[in-house]
Amino acid sequence: MTEQFSPSLLPVTLLTGFLGSGKTTLINYLLENNRDEKVIIIENEFGPVNVDSNLLNVTTDIQIVEMTNGCICCTVQGELTDALHKLHEQKITGKLQFDRLIIETTGLADPAPIIQTFFIDDLIRETVQLDAIITLVDAQHILQHLDEHRVALSQIGFADRIILTKTDSIDEPQKTKVLNRIHNINNKAIIFEAINGQIPKSQWIDIHAFDLSDELTINKGFFVINPNKKLSADFKPLPLQKQTISWNDNICSYLFEAGDLDIKKIGTFMETLVEQYGNDMLRYKGVLAIKDNPQRLIVQGVHKVVGFDYGSPWSASSERVSRLVIISRTLPFDELNQAFLQTIAD
Repeated sequence: MTEQFSPSLLPVTLLTGFLGSGKTTLINYLLENNRDEKVIIIENEFGPVNVDSNLLNVTTDIQIVEMTNGCICCTVQGELTDALHKLHEQKITGKLQFDRLIIETTGLADPAPIIQTFFIDDLIRETVQLDAIITLVDAQHILQHLDEHRVALSQIGFADRIILTKTDSIDEPQKTKVLNRIHNINNKAIIFEAINGQIPKSQWIDIHAFDLSDELTINKGFFVINPNKKLSADFKPLPLQKQTISWNDNICSYLFEAGDLDIKKIGTFMETLVEQYGNDMLRYKGVLAIKDNPQRLIVQGVHKVVGFDYGSPWSASSERVSRLVIISRTLPFDELNQAFLQTIAD
């Protein structure tokens, strides 16, 4: 995670979302309107059980179907690691040609083990770059899904971008309720609305979400994508502490803020935080101001995999604010916030 995006690495987008959220519709729209590159689509459940067919699969089975536009649909039953190894071998030997990869998970899949694949396997880490996690949300049914299926929480919690579908089936008060609940779970992801599955490629492809960049997105609002309208923001979520929380989601967003920090103290804080709570921390990113250092310190992690790097200089002393966003299962926030504030430089 400490490496910046390299054009020599194969970019991969992980597309997730609960059953019926519109993933296939979104992919079809992309393929119909993206003729300048070859995309390989990996579909199906990863692991020993194929949820779609309830058949036991003990080995990786890859079925390749080339589409009329030159893209490839790849159905994988079994382990994702083995599948990516085989696809890499076919690519370097010239048997397959493709420019990017999109992994479409089944609606019942938790993204966590899939994401970890990109950081624990040496070959995959050296040849593939995870670009972003995109989660589709069925606006009509998501409140019920969140109440009944914990995997829906995880899918939203891991997201870098959230695409809201089926908004034509709900009224404005219901949409506001949906948006506020999503925002409580993940206040880092930008939320877009897709009209009939139509959303520009630029809004969910080549996001570079896993680069160690200076940008820390918080509360940027809700954007409507409509072919007949310009991009517009029509929802400004309330600050988390001012919301009336009537649900009991065990995944939510935490924001830590302070001024200049002591490098040794914040290092110890992050080491302890990741060691004690890393298994519960889905995603986290910080842009930190370090005393006597003109550059921003960037930190980003998934569970216990974390990267640090220095970014661009602060342009003015008034901008030097340290912010750390953690999307996690329930944390002792008050206790951790006090520990975070203890890292402020003397």
